[in-house]
Amino acid sequence: MSQEKPLPFIYQFAAGAVAGVSEVILLRYPLDVVKTRVQLQTGTGAGADAYSGMMDCFRKIIANEGVGRLYRGIEAPILMEAPKRAVKFAANDEWGKVYRKAFGIDKMNQSLSILTGASAGATEAFVVVPFELVKIRLQDKAQAHKYSGMIDCVTKIISQEGIAAMYQGLESTIWRHVLWNSGYFGCIFQVRSQLPKANDKATQMRNDILSGTVGGTVGTILNTPMDVVKSRIQNSPKVAGQVRKYNWAWPSLALVYREEGFSALYKGFLPKVLRLGPGGGILLVVFTGVMDFFRKMRGEQ
Repeated sequence: MSQEKPLPFIYQFAAGAVAGVSEVILLRYPLDVVKTRVQLQTGTGAGADAYSGMMDCFRKIIANEGVGRLYRGIEAPILMEAPKRAVKFAANDEWGKVYRKAFGIDKMNQSLSILTGASAGATEAFVVVPFELVKIRLQDKAQAHKYSGMIDCVTKIISQEGIAAMYQGLESTIWRHVLWNSGYFGCIFQVRSQLPKANDKATQMRNDILSGTVGGTVGTILNTPMDVVKSRIQNSPKVAGQVRKYNWAWPSLALVYREEGFSALYKGFLPKVLRLGPGGGILLVVFTGVMDFFRKMRGEQ
């Protein structure tokens, strides 16, 4: 991602962890709960469980379930965020080293940025799937009553559906993260190359906010359809003798399109982009700042 000499893995991992926790505290909740509820909704329906959009979902959750419901399932994302973002940035830099060596290229370019981002996304997916599964089950109103909390949710999923169920939706999660990360890191490289060179901290922060926000927005546009089907796949409990309606990513994508139309593939887009657009900027600013701190600490600045 950066043209500066990469720091050892442990520093990249730590900086990514700090960046991820910062983003989840500042932006994640309750937008993620609203996004998930809207994505899981099939058809139009009516009443307390039908949402016409983001604000309607906010209003109905607060009115019918209480403000606390907007933070249901927050434990899993908080526990997930540090390793998730740490792996994202560390894997991106490590894959960058691999591809630069493989192709004999000294510095990153946009094509390599997209490729390393996609590879980092696939790597990241293996870390986040169990956390995402628990989060989805706790956020869905129809499922949440089955579980008293995160630990109870994990215990019941394993006992009732088998330990392999914790990785239900892995394929769709890989696609979701490949698309978001390739768009995110590819846009960061391109936007940074078009901005004035940063000669001071203020300019660097501005460049990071702009490039990270553009990257987060483009990544969200690319991966929202996969996010919709991932949510539905992970919210479909395994029942003996029954075939789940949503199982594999691309067939599920086609099924949603066929039954609900193209717009259904972008359900939950507004709360998602409101979080991940600016969130992408926050991630990059914090990550860059922490990495600069580590370089200064090591006497490399």
